[in-house]
Amino acid sequence: MHTLTASGPAWRHPEPPDFRGQPAAPLYLNLPRAAVFKNVMVYRIGAGWSPSIKQMEEDLGRARFVECSAAQDKSMGWVEPRGEAHGALVELIAKQLILKFMIETKILPASVVRREADLRMEQIEASTGRKPGKKQAKEIREDVTRELLPMAFTKQSTINVWIDPTTRLLVIDTTSQAKADEVMTALIRSLDRFTVALVNTVSAPHSAMSLWLTEREAPGRFDLDRECELKSTDDMQSAVKYSRHFLDIAEIRQHVEGGKVPTRLAMCWDGKISFLLTDTLQIKKIRFLDGALKDSAAEDEDRFDADAAIATGEMSKLIPDLIEALGGEPAPA
Repeated sequence: MHTLTASGPAWRHPEPPDFRGQPAAPLYLNLPRAAVFKNVMVYRIGAGWSPSIKQMEEDLGRARFVECSAAQDKSMGWVEPRGEAHGALVELIAKQLILKFMIETKILPASVVRREADLRMEQIEASTGRKPGKKQAKEIREDVTRELLPMAFTKQSTINVWIDPTTRLLVIDTTSQAKADEVMTALIRSLDRFTVALVNTVSAPHSAMSLWLTEREAPGRFDLDRECELKSTDDMQSAVKYSRHFLDIAEIRQHVEGGKVPTRLAMCWDGKISFLLTDTLQIKKIRFLDGALKDSAAEDEDRFDADAAIATGEMSKLIPDLIEALGGEPAPA
């Protein structure tokens, strides 16, 4: 087993038994346990769902993560947020629900499959004098894939999920829309009457960011930080980026007035959290400025609760403030 970094994906061969003859522990138990959110997408849960911890535990338990079998190329499911084998899948901390979703995929490079398939087709052509047709070539590639899958490496990654039952917010810690969709699909399939929709605001983020850059000031408890990206909306899609640069300069205002649209803007909330807002309302590069969250202590059980309470406590204030700064949510039709 080989883990690349404490915060990155884990890669593995199928695990052999350990020296005591017992199966080795699942690799995901060695992944980071801290309930800290770095890059989030925010959704609103429908009014028809009423959470029960006991029922959630039973429902998610039916979709508990199981590692890929020899013939599988992908497996998904729920794992223990604390990283404790056979532990709870739903953690209730400071009235907030913390979940963790696991995705495991087999790494089988297409070039490897293509090379082996080409070799077999050359052998067939040499022995029969006839080049395999499209249908036979497809069958050969499928056969090669099935044979190589059991020997493939696997990649495991986890996604922290936070549900605020009071405000009915669902927060998914990922920058990938595809992964967020997989998490939402798993929740909808597992939880009765669970519906969810992406948070929408009256002002589009790019319009609000354009105004803030033009006025050189952010609303409420927000401040502009020192990073932004602007892109033109024409076919050229020219872009200009500022990094570690003060944004209250005439040059940026000229770019906005010239038609460039902000796609990313670094901001600070209440002097406590810095982040990067995108034009799709993603909140990226979240960093707590007061040093309350320490990754080095993430393995400690008390630290898990403390970090989760601090992270969700502060983010549950930041998110409504951000929605308000973007004009609030549209009234129901």
